[in-house]
Amino acid sequence: MKLFPFLQWLPEYKKPGVIRADVLAGLTGAIVVLPQGIAFALLAGMPPHYGLYAAMVPCLIAALFGSSRLMVTGPANAISLTTMALIAPLALPESPQYVVFVLTLSFLVGVIQLALGFSGIGKWVEKVPHSVIVGFTAGAAVLIINSQVGTLLGMNIPRGTAVIDTLQAVTTQVHSGNMQWYSIVLVFITLGVIRLWAPLNKYIPSMLIAVIIGAIAAIIIELAFPLMNQFKRVSDIPGAFPPLSMPDLSVSTLQKLFAATLIMTLLASTEAMAIARAIALKTKDTFNANQEFIGQGLANVAGSFFSAYPSSGSFNRTGVNLAAGAKTPLSAISAAIFLIIILAFISPLAKHIPYVVIASLLLLVAWKLIDFKQIRHEFRMGKKEWVPMVITAIGTVTIALEWAILIGIFSSALMHQILKTKQKKTK
Repeated sequence: MKLFPFLQWLPEYKKPGVIRADVLAGLTGAIVVLPQGIAFALLAGMPPHYGLYAAMVPCLIAALFGSSRLMVTGPANAISLTTMALIAPLALPESPQYVVFVLTLSFLVGVIQLALGFSGIGKWVEKVPHSVIVGFTAGAAVLIINSQVGTLLGMNIPRGTAVIDTLQAVTTQVHSGNMQWYSIVLVFITLGVIRLWAPLNKYIPSMLIAVIIGAIAAIIIELAFPLMNQFKRVSDIPGAFPPLSMPDLSVSTLQKLFAATLIMTLLASTEAMAIARAIALKTKDTFNANQEFIGQGLANVAGSFFSAYPSSGSFNRTGVNLAAGAKTPLSAISAAIFLIIILAFISPLAKHIPYVVIASLLLLVAWKLIDFKQIRHEFRMGKKEWVPMVITAIGTVTIALEWAILIGIFSSALMHQILKTKQKKTK
């Protein structure tokens, strides 16, 4: 472990083209996170602009002090969903108390990650079975879709409604004629734009184009049908720079967040380690798990003082960063800086974005979250490797997320023990 790991990659800038490549990759990353950040914040139960705040300070700090050179830290789909599931029972989503709980959760998660990193035992989080993570992400995808069904269909379905109850509500409201056709039309327009723009995605992100065209389409539909209920839209973004915040470290709050902190630490750390390891293998770079824990821990602690909800490595933004030709962590730092600059000019336009357009983006994110290739691989492996995956996926959809992951880990350990016993008997 190193106190200032960023000193290692400073000599890289002597090579021609490195700074330019990183700055351009950072600009691309800042553009990509605009629609994603708002969508993930809503998924987390936070006001929309908090998703953008989570892509600023945590992104910068993790780039400076983490081990991965190209991983981008910030708001992530599974982390956002888990935040909602863990904190919604404690306070009303988007309420001031809810925001305080979530920002305090960021601080607590960061403190534990720092402790794990400095103690040298952070690497053990890497031991969480891959099948459990695959099952969890598949279950999380179902929950993401479930959370957006009401918005996608123009129905009044309360947040936090169970999957079975959502299906019953949809059936009932369809029979009673409460489904809003214009919401569905806007969903198809948004998804259609993303599909058609795909060949040009490397120039301008398709999600950004979809948000712009979706907002214009919503205005046209409202003008064409003035008697219809207007689309609900995103609230104004207060400012480009994240406001200062303070975690609530009172005894009562710490007691309420105890279980949530443990499961969020496990999930955020596991996701970050998985992405960092994958990128290191792909780029033939070195990777230090404990150093990454320190970087993630500092990112979450610092983020809690700058209005950032829990962050982790982002699959989507890391992929974009890699594809855009990034060379060093300067790309992630540039992304955070560019995001602040961009928001300073376009934040007044955010109020024109309909929630149904953001819900459409989340629908696509959820679909891509399901790793069908890996799921098939787990089933083909034999040795009952698929059992923990299925148990975790079902548990994620039906019970509390913290218990789903713990049960998945336990079932994986149990299956390995059973297989070992069988092998000894055959010998």
